[in-house]
Amino acid sequence: MHVCTTARTRIWERSPARSDVDYVGKPVPLSNMSDSNSMDPRPDYDDAIARWFLIATAVWGAVGMLVGVIIALQLAWWPANTGLSWLSFGRLRPLHTNAVIFAFAGNAIFTGVYYSTQRLCRRRMYSDTMSKIHFYGWQLIIVLAAITLPLGLTQGKEYAELIWPIDVLIAVVWLVFGANFFGTVIKRKTNHLYVALWFYMATIITITVLHVFNNLAIPSSLTQSYPIYSGLTDALVQWWYGHNAVAFFLTTPFLGLMYYFLPKAAERPVFSYRLSIIHFWSLIFLYIWAGPHHLLYSALPDWAQSVGMAFSLMLIAPSWGGMLNGLLTLRGAWDRVRTDPILKMFVVGITFYGMSTFEGPMMSIRAVNSLSHFTDWTIAHVHSGALGWVGMTTFAMMYYLVPRLWDRPLFSQKAAETHFWMATIGLLLYVVALWTAGITQGLMWRGVNPDGSLAYDFMATVVRLIPFYWIRVLGGALYLGGTLVMIWNFVKTATSTAPPLSAGSEEALA
Repeated sequence: MHVCTTARTRIWERSPARSDVDYVGKPVPLSNMSDSNSMDPRPDYDDAIARWFLIATAVWGAVGMLVGVIIALQLAWWPANTGLSWLSFGRLRPLHTNAVIFAFAGNAIFTGVYYSTQRLCRRRMYSDTMSKIHFYGWQLIIVLAAITLPLGLTQGKEYAELIWPIDVLIAVVWLVFGANFFGTVIKRKTNHLYVALWFYMATIITITVLHVFNNLAIPSSLTQSYPIYSGLTDALVQWWYGHNAVAFFLTTPFLGLMYYFLPKAAERPVFSYRLSIIHFWSLIFLYIWAGPHHLLYSALPDWAQSVGMAFSLMLIAPSWGGMLNGLLTLRGAWDRVRTDPILKMFVVGITFYGMSTFEGPMMSIRAVNSLSHFTDWTIAHVHSGALGWVGMTTFAMMYYLVPRLWDRPLFSQKAAETHFWMATIGLLLYVVALWTAGITQGLMWRGVNPDGSLAYDFMATVVRLIPFYWIRVLGGALYLGGTLVMIWNFVKTATSTAPPLSAGSEEALA
């Protein structure tokens, strides 16, 4: 039975057999938040699948970020373009975006979903076989992408570059994941569906629809196809997909992870469970309509552009509601933020979620978009979300999970602290440099002489931006360096000879 009390609407499980749902309500001791007690023995969870996906997250994250640093260097220093077509910026850039989105962030999503779903449903995943098919199938997709994109085999669509046979494989593997997840939810041993599960469900259902309809095509060979849409329709469908791939692959699943892992790490109840439900329903309703803001000043009818802009502006409300819900969950635990790198990463990640979800709607306003569109300001916006929100949330989740999945205390808290500062400083250098570069670009492109001719040619703009591009290289290298420190820390933890945590107190996790 669940009861609601106080104006902040706290909800908790009152059964004497406490479960992982406890942390959405009143604070309980860490010992009571564990997965076993005398009245409710721990189910036989499949933590191996979470370990596999976590390892893949770390490996592909380093690879994707390394490619990002390489292409940043190519923009700042032209000799870095080696003359080899398969190492050119045009080939490596889609490899970078696919690696960080679908390899790094994708594997992070699956890590957190497999770990938290079993605990929120109080049962093992529906099918171990499906879990393994999902893991190996997703890694195969990533390897195929790493081969085809440098070879120039692409559909030429943003975030949907992969050729049609790989698209079919993605659909199959994603449906296996969905069937495994929903099978677990249906067979759950709890009555309550915690809000994280709702965010996971929205992700699985919406990504299925987006992926299928955007990639409907007529194959002409094994590596080429023609989309069934043409002209403006193709552009509108693409950005309906493109914007909502960000919404439902890089936002909703990570909000679900935030709602599970932040209260667990802070040992505090979520600030307002009612707000989390309002956040969920308003966000998924509004997000799906915002795609047309990518096509402002295009041939798209003005009314459709205005709809995209209006829904983008409305998104500020639920997005900031979720941000505040996350930050206010730390009430009573802010003293620990000074010393706990996991909570520090959560705070930075949630803060950048708020910043990105304010900046995006502002950039959808026509007057602002006329300055920002096609400039590096857009790149800064994307990376403030990707490196700030997604990256920091992923790192925090991984630091929480590694000691629990390998049953060892984290090898070095100092290394985790070092990672936090390297990532944060690198992130700030990156986005501030590109914010400045983007506004500089937009203003220079607008500059005109008294006779109406352009005041600056294209090359003058490029030369002016070179110093900012070097700062981006430095920021990206710092962020990558922090990730490598994290991987070293995790390897040392997994191979540590320290006594297992299960043999003693969980206080070693703190």
